[in-house]
Amino acid sequence: MVVRCTGRIVAGQEAQSLSSHIACLLRDRRAVILNLQEVGFIDSSGLGAIVRSMNSLRQAHGDLKLCNLTEHVRKVLDISHLAKLFDVHESEEKAVAAFYVSDTRVEKPTRKGASILCVDSAGNVLSYLRELLLACDYDVQTSSHLGDALMLLRVTRFDLLIVGPGVPPGARQNIRGTSTSLPVVDLGSEFSTIEAGEAAARLLQEVESHLAART
Repeated sequence: MVVRCTGRIVAGQEAQSLSSHIACLLRDRRAVILNLQEVGFIDSSGLGAIVRSMNSLRQAHGDLKLCNLTEHVRKVLDISHLAKLFDVHESEEKAVAAFYVSDTRVEKPTRKGASILCVDSAGNVLSYLRELLLACDYDVQTSSHLGDALMLLRVTRFDLLIVGPGVPPGARQNIRGTSTSLPVVDLGSEFSTIEAGEAAARLLQEVESHLAART
């Protein structure tokens, strides 16, 4: 099944529409191709929606492949370190053919980077953060539920906490109270709507700065 996207894939109706469409396809499809030839802009939430869709398909023993990437989309994937996460092809024909080639999955090595907990109420943002940080070899856990996040902070050692834009002020205070000695990266409300590559570059710079200060 080829899904041809046009315009922008951004937080809100656009990202939700794409996620819902692929969720519907999952009822009787396992091989999906996203043609991004007409996509001019992707923000971090939009890229997170694509990551979540890919993960859903792979969990169902299928896969999501990308094709016809614009220069902008290719740059976003490179900057966000997610280029290797996706199976990317130059055309729909090559993407379709790739589904008929056996795919040998290589076991991922144990990650040796700093341990990071990401907390946010938006699944798309969490998916984006997780894959971005995993691509940089960090050990990442995510939580969309405040209670679960607080429990993790009590029972697990982390090197850094990232609080997403969807966490309300009261919950932020609770989290900070549980992790007074832990460096925290607070993502502003603009994070989920700015261009995904720019969001990645800013975040990684801030993560590296906090971790360097901790050592």
